[in-house]
Amino acid sequence: MVDTLGVAVIGFGWMGRVHTQAYARVPHHYPQLALRPELITVAEEVPGRAEEAAAQFGFTRATRDWRDVAADPRIQAVSITAPNFLHREIGVAMAEAGKHIWIEKPVGLTADDARAVSEAVEKAGVRSAVGFNYRNAPAVEAARALIAAGDIGTVTHARIRLFSDYAAHPESALTWRYERERGGSGVLGDLASHGADLARFLLGDIASLTADTAIFLPERARPAGATAGHARATGGELGPVENEDYVNCLLRFASGARGVLEACRVSVGEQNNYGFEVHGTKGAVFWDFRRMNELGVSRGTAYQDQPVSTVYVGPGDGEFGAFQPGAANAMGYDDLKVVEAHRFLRSVAEDTAYGATLADAVRSAAVLDAMVRSAESGAWVNVPSL
Repeated sequence: MVDTLGVAVIGFGWMGRVHTQAYARVPHHYPQLALRPELITVAEEVPGRAEEAAAQFGFTRATRDWRDVAADPRIQAVSITAPNFLHREIGVAMAEAGKHIWIEKPVGLTADDARAVSEAVEKAGVRSAVGFNYRNAPAVEAARALIAAGDIGTVTHARIRLFSDYAAHPESALTWRYERERGGSGVLGDLASHGADLARFLLGDIASLTADTAIFLPERARPAGATAGHARATGGELGPVENEDYVNCLLRFASGARGVLEACRVSVGEQNNYGFEVHGTKGAVFWDFRRMNELGVSRGTAYQDQPVSTVYVGPGDGEFGAFQPGAANAMGYDDLKVVEAHRFLRSVAEDTAYGATLADAVRSAAVLDAMVRSAESGAWVNVPSL
């Protein structure tokens, strides 16, 4: 017996589209799942955008007011893909209305915002999922298992990088992303949040850190109208960029390992250069998002001049088998969001947490807050244990 789950999507930019497509694909890749998502409502304040989404994807209803979702008894689960400054208000309201929530990182502007949504979810007894999609890559899950098994010995140090050029053009519009009040901490919330989650997912809690941040493009043109994605604006009034383009952070893990986390949104020549290198006393493991289904692995007893082998993940790794029949067949970014949707729906169906939850979002946000404090003070800052 398969039950249906009424679903709404709040915010229909690129990420709202990705969530919607993931819901549609879940039954194809996970036919055994006991729940089938039914698209009920799409909410988007930009005129006409919700109606276009409803017509294209089959939502029953379109609205410009997200509050309509909270009041609709047909909706049991909600994707929150609106801008960061709305995450806390919408997330708390949906939890209080008894809706399960799948929310994009960084879940508000601060750790207090993420904590408020997490507490509302816990109090309401609903399930949650958070958009830390890179941890869903089968190769990342394979790397985590390899590290946990001691295949590279005791981890000594790691480097996590997230470089992109999406904000590198000087004509990129001055959208909410570049405002402290609505976008929060710039590249910290956008990219470094993923890095903080990957660091903890692979290596455990971060105990302390020191960070340096910078704004490299201090002014951008204000857009004339509604924007989506990373639009450009020319000829508009210039305004200040208020949050960070770049962060570099030294990490000390609770295990004693050391790390470097670096993220930049204005890296000319870099397109989604995301990845990590983890070194241990007997080997190392390497992952590059642009070669998402591969790992570089060095292990053995040679130590000096020990070679690195390329390992292609296959059906035994993570959720790979739900998408491809054999190793070296490619998975892509959108597949990671299908994995995320499945884990969210499974959590609801079984009333058990699967995948990243709001508790993980709170821990990532605590790391980001520590980065902000460190960059302001120039000192090492302890990350609170949660």
